[in-house]
Amino acid sequence: MRRTTEDWNPNLYLKFADERTRPSRDLLAQVPLETPRNVVDIGCGPGNSTELLAGRWPDADVLGIDTSPAMVEQAAERLPVARFEVADVASWTPELGTDLIFGNAVFQWVPDHPAVLRRLLDALPEGGVLAVQMPDNVNEPSHRLMAETAAHGPWAEKLAGAARDVLPLVGEYYDLLKPAARQVEIWHTDYNHAMDGAPAIAEWFRSTALRPFLSPLDEEERAAFLAAYVERLAEAYPARVDGKVLLRFPRLFILAVR
Repeated sequence: MRRTTEDWNPNLYLKFADERTRPSRDLLAQVPLETPRNVVDIGCGPGNSTELLAGRWPDADVLGIDTSPAMVEQAAERLPVARFEVADVASWTPELGTDLIFGNAVFQWVPDHPAVLRRLLDALPEGGVLAVQMPDNVNEPSHRLMAETAAHGPWAEKLAGAARDVLPLVGEYYDLLKPAARQVEIWHTDYNHAMDGAPAIAEWFRSTALRPFLSPLDEEERAAFLAAYVERLAEAYPARVDGKVLLRFPRLFILAVR
């Protein structure tokens, strides 16, 4: 998968803020910490997940990091009680005394992310928690049709390698993390989001999974790509009784206690 250098769009990302924040709430509910000293939100985005962390532990030092300056700027405006920094988790190291590293929908973008997860877990003190959620939807129609649209158009050469890789098997994560953890819990949750038709699905992914496909294209090509993608989506996601379509969205959750 090619990583795009184009900055993220916080406003586009937040069009589906409630749906995007729901996995953070579900992951946070499983974190077995009472009074952590330092809490870090990896890939904090516009601060919606960081806000949950600060709300649960108001006395903790809460830090959010993200590679996007635009996201960090908006997060800092949203949540002045927390600290925010532009940083890349691929090379970032937690401060001493960090009790929780929380990552919502970010590590799927990080090259060799299993090794990064193990490095971060090793950096935690005894009892520290690594809590991670990643979309596991590369085999869903939404993503298969991105790759299909990319391969069957005049932009095929430009978009070679744009598709995100499939996540490793659950057992691989377990075998990597368990030697450094007293407890490792791994589970999947399938969310079914009611969307306003195929264009809404495309709009959802424009701020995330579609970025590597759209960034290399000029304005005219982007419009044509999106039109072709939406046409395919309309066939794959039929309207339900109320006119909505259901976007099935599997996500992988990992909780490791040092």
